[in-house]
Amino acid sequence: MRILFLGDVMGRAGRTAIKDHLPRLKADWRLDFVVVNGENATNGAGLSPDHAKLILEAGADAITLGDHAFDQKDMMGFCETEPRIVRPLNFSKAAPGKGARLFDAPGGRKVLVAQVLGQVFMKRPFDDPFSAVDQVLRSHTRGGLVQASILDMHCEATSEKMGMGHFADGRASAVIGTHTHVPTADAMILPGGTAYLTDAGMCGDYHSVIGMEKDEPLRRFITGMPKGRFEPARGEATLSGLYIETDDRTGAATRCVPVRQGGRLEASGPQ
Repeated sequence: MRILFLGDVMGRAGRTAIKDHLPRLKADWRLDFVVVNGENATNGAGLSPDHAKLILEAGADAITLGDHAFDQKDMMGFCETEPRIVRPLNFSKAAPGKGARLFDAPGGRKVLVAQVLGQVFMKRPFDDPFSAVDQVLRSHTRGGLVQASILDMHCEATSEKMGMGHFADGRASAVIGTHTHVPTADAMILPGGTAYLTDAGMCGDYHSVIGMEKDEPLRRFITGMPKGRFEPARGEATLSGLYIETDDRTGAATRCVPVRQGGRLEASGPQ
């Protein structure tokens, strides 16, 4: 199976890049399944139903969220009615929606998409991500019930993301980090056949401070004093993520390639 995972969509620039580039990539790369993290698609804070629909119409098969999952209040109800939205497994026991969902892919194949929030350096204490993931992977055996399983590890610490990669090795098809908006250079297939990348980066304008216009972040770094709101940068965005190929029989990853398309970063993809 050919799978594309795209990192955090950042504001209008990221949405525009998804709309402009994703349909072409689906055709050119003959993709079977696309997962997009929509965590910051609406003004850099959460995801609105309208922007979720835009991402889905552009070709996403599933949208994952993150610690800003319900910043846009309409998402509380929308994720109950839209089965293609995946919120974090360990956000809250009272949270609407689901943190792991089973999706149909071409040829009668099944894909598991799950997301979990890390605990290290995060602003609030979420439930243990490892036990949450363990339970899901035990009930969705790679190469058995599902032909591929994709885990979005949404957190700050690179060490915690790496820990989850090794924890899920041999059980998930891919573990991909999100949240920090900077693509890392460690795409690899772990010994058990799990594709891994510490951070997918963002779908946003990289002439920025992690997707935000530079002036206000710089002011706060230099003076320690806020003056205005953070605003998403609006220049041309780069789509960043990971391309994965999996074996339908075992669910193991056989290839993974960093993806960077458009914008300021050097182009990369499965060609």
